[in-house]
Amino acid sequence: MLLDGFGKGGHGCQPLAFVGLTIRCAAGSFCPMNDEWYSVRMRASRDGRHLSGAERIGQSPEVAGLVSLLTARAMAHAGGTPDDVRCTLEKLEVGAIASLSFPEVRTWQVEDWRCGRLLAVQLLIGAGLCAEVAGFCLQALANGPAPGGGPMRGAMIVDALSGERLDSDAARGVRVSHMDVSPEERTDVVAGLRQVGLSHYRVLEALILSGKVLQAPGLVAELCWSDDPDYLTGYVATPANGYQRISCLKERGSFCGGRVFLVDSRNWSRDAFVTFLEKTPVLLHGMPLVHPSEEWEP
Repeated sequence: MLLDGFGKGGHGCQPLAFVGLTIRCAAGSFCPMNDEWYSVRMRASRDGRHLSGAERIGQSPEVAGLVSLLTARAMAHAGGTPDDVRCTLEKLEVGAIASLSFPEVRTWQVEDWRCGRLLAVQLLIGAGLCAEVAGFCLQALANGPAPGGGPMRGAMIVDALSGERLDSDAARGVRVSHMDVSPEERTDVVAGLRQVGLSHYRVLEALILSGKVLQAPGLVAELCWSDDPDYLTGYVATPANGYQRISCLKERGSFCGGRVFLVDSRNWSRDAFVTFLEKTPVLLHGMPLVHPSEEWEP
């Protein structure tokens, strides 16, 4: 259903956006609200182009507040006001929610985006990639990995050995979903990250996502930087070395960005990989181990 009255004003003003609200049980049937666990997911677009996405997991008394929070975030996106905002609620089976731990966090301070990308290549080589494959991944994000350029709606999947793209839909890729920090621990985790200078909301969201991705079967490494023109930090994450933040991976003002999942195709099932990332609900627990920030020079 549409949320009536959203964005309406007097004097014939048009709505700023339409908010589609769908309530769907895990099995696909529609269900009434009750005191259960729900995945709450927001997607926003403008003129058919993806602008913003975010999600949370919470119990039914929290759902209305989460919808409001995510909708407000969509409306304040740096890429402009969306003309379509959709929030989807999906009931979760409590017994199906996996409990995971956060990856360790390291932060590398670099002089500029060129140094940042050199470091990213080194970290990817350290994970077992050759320089050519590492360079291909960075160039794809810099150019825009979607057909015709620009960001994808999800992540690329790339063979870590050959550099071949393995995602079946070059515009959509794979979209990691059904994840959050444990609600009873969120306040402590946010406070702990703030104490070490990691107060931006994107840090926690990236840690949550990376914490899930690093458990995906066959994953070798993840490379990411945001398509937000004002957020320059990105990261490389690997199962062995955790989440390694790089202070600058793009030029300010650039809308290019995205995410690459590198997999070992010799020991990898597309169905198992995608199903885990898109469908398996997870909550992350505990406090991330955050190492002191370090300077990096080429």
